[in-house]
Order: sequence, then C-alpha cells, then structure tokens
Amino acid sequence: MKIQLIRNATLRVRFNGRLFLVDPFLAAKETIRSFAGISQNPIVELPMSPEAVIDGAEMVLVSHLHPDHFDEAAINLLPKTIPILCQPGDEATIREKGFVDVTAVSTQHTWQGITFTRTPGRHGYDELAVRMGHVSGFIWEAPGEPKVYWMGDTVWYEPVAEIVAQTQPHVIVTHSSGAKFGDSLPIVMDAGQTTAVCQAAPNAVVIAVHLESLDHGTVTRASLRVAATAQGISNHQLRIPADGEIVEIRS
Repeated sequence: MKIQLIRNATLRVRFNGRLFLVDPFLAAKETIRSFAGISQNPIVELPMSPEAVIDGAEMVLVSHLHPDHFDEAAINLLPKTIPILCQPGDEATIREKGFVDVTAVSTQHTWQGITFTRTPGRHGYDELAVRMGHVSGFIWEAPGEPKVYWMGDTVWYEPVAEIVAQTQPHVIVTHSSGAKFGDSLPIVMDAGQTTAVCQAAPNAVVIAVHLESLDHGTVTRASLRVAATAQGISNHQLRIPADGEIVEIRS
C-alpha cells in the first residue's frame, strides 16, 4: 500500500492494485476565502499540477463537503463518470454537480475488492461541532493489505478511540492541524490528540496529514514532531509526510 499526501487531506492511495483519491482539494494558492482572517486559502500550492493529481484515479472517496475537502477545482476537473463514495446526505449535492456514479455508504461498501466501512467523527466541540455538520471517516481493507483507518475531520473522542481499540488498524491517518476559529477549541486533532492516538495504538503506523495548508491551522509539522518526541513516540510510528511525499506500508 502506498499513500501519497498531496496537500491538506488530499491523498492518492494505491491499495489492492487500485488507485483512488481521498478528499480532492485542488484550488490554486490563495484563491478561496480565509477561515481565520490571516490569509486567503490554501496557503501553499499543490506539489504537482491538478491534472497530475487525478491522473489514473479510478474512484474518489469524499469524507464531507467542506470546500477544503471537495472543491470546485476538483469538481470541474474530475470526469463525471468516476465512481464517488460519500457519506449519506451528501450524495444529492454531488450528483447535482454532474457526477453520475455516486454511492452513499451507510455502513459498508465493497469496491474492486476493497471493503470500505464508514466511521463517525465529531468536527469540533459543543455548538461549533453542530455547526460544522456531519463528517465521516472510513476504514478500508483487502486481503493481503494493511487495514487502514482514515479518521477524517474529527477530534479524538470516545467513539473514535473505541474504533481504534476494537478494529486494531495497522495504519491510522489523522487530520492533525489543530485548526481553530479564534478562541475556539480545535475542530480537528491537535498535537496532543495526535500523540494520544499513537499511544492508544502503539503497534500502528500513524500518518498525520491536514497540516500547513490552511490559515486556521495551529499545528506545524515541526511542532507535531517535537510534541511526539517529548512523549517518546518514534519517527517510525508517527509519519508526518511533506506535500507530495509517498508513505509505503507493507502488510
């Protein structure tokens, strides 16, 4: 299995002989609104052309419809016949954009020999989490491949911790920017929560993404590494890829 971080939460995943995209966000630098009043977003360019990001992709997995996870640039560039898996409630909006092969995954769906199991998430705390709306993560697995738990835009809370304990994934992908709106609590995992994931799953490889891409992020790759090292978490267990970097994990 190979996971290539493109930028933010966008991934190119080679798994079970297939290639799929996760949360394609293809906007050019500083072409969408600010989230924190600091800068237009995204704050960095893609590490390759948008065309190269989608080249060869056979399917798209969309966690939710916030503009940093499925944007107009991706909508305009992706072929309208490409299969899309999404959470229930998002399928009509995606179809309205012209996509004809859209599947809402209530619990589980198998595509090309890969089983995708949808998982819950909480995009922040209290009233802000309600305003941020429904989000999902997904576990994907296939014979001969490591089991991957992509948590999506969620904080570390009891249902997510229970999934880690019950499913024992080999690989966990966290969204670790500690994004905040002003004085709010984080709406995704911060450094402390990411290290808590590592400690809860000491035998898993944790891949931290959704970093240094948007103006409301509060965690950098360097600060996350410092926090992890202080907790005795190794560079082997916690991977913090640069944009464009490929992480390969064998089962």
